[in-house]
Amino acid sequence: MPLYETVLIARNDVSQQQVEAIADGIATVLEAESGSIKKREYWGLRTLAYRIKKNRKGHYMLLGLDATPAAIKEIERQLSLNEDVLRVLMLRVDEIDDAPSVILSRKGDERERGFRGPKPAGRFESGRGGNNAGRRNYDDREEFRARNEREEQQRNNAGAPASSEAE
Repeated sequence: MPLYETVLIARNDVSQQQVEAIADGIATVLEAESGSIKKREYWGLRTLAYRIKKNRKGHYMLLGLDATPAAIKEIERQLSLNEDVLRVLMLRVDEIDDAPSVILSRKGDERERGFRGPKPAGRFESGRGGNNAGRRNYDDREEFRARNEREEQQRNNAGAPASSEAE
């Protein structure tokens, strides 16, 4: 039988258990048509790129299906009738990868990312243009202060008389 990958987005009002129930409903349709779910991943509640039916967030779920084309048509029909499902994308694939998807592996990387260091010095202190109240003074930057202090020390050392230790 052909293999399909399906990503569905459910409304943010529903719970994770209700999204799992939608996937269970797909599984029952597949079992009646002698198909199966090979892969099932819940990606979580994520922010949408743009509003869909007045929703800014949605529950994402990935399903790897082994089904006949008739079963896929029935699944698409049922998902389009379900009010909790905002969008569905079904693609036919050559094989279903058993490894976790890129979304799940990237999600783990975001948690491990810690402090990334101080922000680089910008042109404006407040980050806004306009009046000069937010501007840094040219001499206030750390590197210029350090350079000015070094130059001042060199001038003081050059003008100082030779020490009397050699005598």
